[in-house]
Amino acid sequence: MSDLFAESAASNDYTAADIEVLEGLEAVRRRPGMYVGGADERAYHHLAAEILDNSMDEAVEGHADLILVELTADGFFQVRDNGRGIPIDPHPKNPKQSALEVILTTLHSGGKFSGKNYATSGGLHGVGMSVVNALSEALTVEVARDKTLWRQTYSKGIPTSKLEKAGAAPNRRGTQIRFRPDPEIFGDRLKFSPARLYRMARSKAYLYKGVKIRWKCDPALLKEGDETPAEAELQFPGGLQDFLAASIGDRPVATDMPFAGDATMTDGGRVEWALSWPVDGDDGFTHSYCNTIPTPLGGSHENGFRTALLRGLKSYGEFKSVKKAAQITGDDVVGASGLMLSCFIKDPQFQGQTKERLETPDAQRAVEAAIKDRFESWLTSAPANADALLEHVIERTDDRLRRRAERDVKRKTATSRKLRLPGKLADCSLPGPEGCELFLVEGDSAGGSAKQARNRKTQAILPLRGKILNVANASVEKMRANLEVQDILLALGCGSGKNYDHDKLRYERVIIMTDADVDGAHIAALLMTFFFQEMPQLIERGGLFLAQPPLFRLSAGGETHYAKDDAHREELLATTFKGKKKVDISRFKGLGEMPPTQLRDTTMALASRTLLQVTLTDAGGEQVQGLEGRRDSSDLVDRLMGKKPETRLAFIQENAKFAENLDI
Repeated sequence: MSDLFAESAASNDYTAADIEVLEGLEAVRRRPGMYVGGADERAYHHLAAEILDNSMDEAVEGHADLILVELTADGFFQVRDNGRGIPIDPHPKNPKQSALEVILTTLHSGGKFSGKNYATSGGLHGVGMSVVNALSEALTVEVARDKTLWRQTYSKGIPTSKLEKAGAAPNRRGTQIRFRPDPEIFGDRLKFSPARLYRMARSKAYLYKGVKIRWKCDPALLKEGDETPAEAELQFPGGLQDFLAASIGDRPVATDMPFAGDATMTDGGRVEWALSWPVDGDDGFTHSYCNTIPTPLGGSHENGFRTALLRGLKSYGEFKSVKKAAQITGDDVVGASGLMLSCFIKDPQFQGQTKERLETPDAQRAVEAAIKDRFESWLTSAPANADALLEHVIERTDDRLRRRAERDVKRKTATSRKLRLPGKLADCSLPGPEGCELFLVEGDSAGGSAKQARNRKTQAILPLRGKILNVANASVEKMRANLEVQDILLALGCGSGKNYDHDKLRYERVIIMTDADVDGAHIAALLMTFFFQEMPQLIERGGLFLAQPPLFRLSAGGETHYAKDDAHREELLATTFKGKKKVDISRFKGLGEMPPTQLRDTTMALASRTLLQVTLTDAGGEQVQGLEGRRDSSDLVDRLMGKKPETRLAFIQENAKFAENLDI
């Protein structure tokens, strides 16, 4: 055993001489990933954010109200503020160096540790400006204090000049930093993106109402098609609410007004928010900040906000006796919303130097406490908005539960070697969807006739019992419990809602085949509602049809014809059977009473049948596609098949005068 620990000859090569001690900013240049997250484009622009954040800290503390941001043609980024200016007097611990030089050349140095100079700030570790200096090919700093301008230059973290007076500055104060990242670190390919820097500057202006940011960019840097302005003045009195309005644009939203405001928290910090709920089916977005620092990975402030909204909306749902409110989750409330959230707190704890996630536990409790009462007050003060929001969130809850149920079905199917299909389904023999059809047939009796009449190679039959569930006003639980709906989903195999996958559809066409009477029309309407709500892509791709079975059979003198309705029957009597003394007219009571040969010849055979294709149309009857088509059609579906019976009554009253020859 001792041989395992025996000294080898190679081990003698590792000595004290191999231990390196990196001094000054050398560690930053050797390992930039530890300080800015890497040497890619994101890290490149993080340098600009560090400098801009310092000026924003001055503004938030009330010492500056103007920041000038400029990108020049030679690739330099410049930030200037009218704040207090970095101290230029000798540092007490090292009188040979000015405080300015200490800040720019020493890690973990700055005026933000004690909290005396900055109550809240984005720069916490004292490394931001020194890291930028270390990773810059050239950096120039100018400080205007006491009507005097001071200047010093650096390269790769090392001073290339002394701190010198640059002249009088009677009308100027504050700090200016001008730098260009070092290509030895980032390569020659990376350059500053005007669009990215402009968005950064604009978001800072949104985050603090009291600051004005003037943006300037050399026009030569703007590529064709780039909408970034060469110059702009950014100031937003509405703060995050202006930010939200610009981000939402003209997208339709669930509530007439956003949930927006600001509040002082119990720990002395401050939180501001603006939230709206788009209903167009597109993705939502969340932009959160702490002390004006973006936190794209979220953290404790987002968690506190989400918890406050969840508890508030659940309480409102319980007050309104909505049972489903208990199933709502935080993601249902916030997941697809447009959220702007900004907090200012003392001593925030971030995840790493890049500060992409807030890790301060107290921030979650403080934000939740500040938001919850205000959200509940917002709900109760505007019941119409509150009801609309509750309905919108419950729809998301239903959608989430449906997706989970479909995943459960998929998992069960995956554990079986044989594809799970409804027991009533008479499937076709072709393995792929090309040329194959699924007939959804009203009743077992009609299903039996259809199974005998079909082409077994390409036509599948799924009998449905009675009228299926109206999915327009049914909950996810009812859909899951409805055997007919689940049979359809299993037979098609393509999922539904957001999980719909057209490539997994097992048939090229789906054909609704119901009796040619009022009940049959009602069942067809329920099925079309199901496909419109759960699989609109099937309709858009031209895959849904209505069969046209005849209602009458007319025969005389060995000649037989079929009429689809009363008008067609009268037309045949006046033309084809004109002059016939005796015409035998029989009315089909249903598909189940039609002999299989007649059902095949009239309704199922490709050469002799008639199908109506279901399409999406606008108010003028023109066929439309995509989201626009769904919006236009959804108004009619909601009115006739939705949860409000009064809209159906109004439709009947408006259109009763057009009804003739009612089958009652």
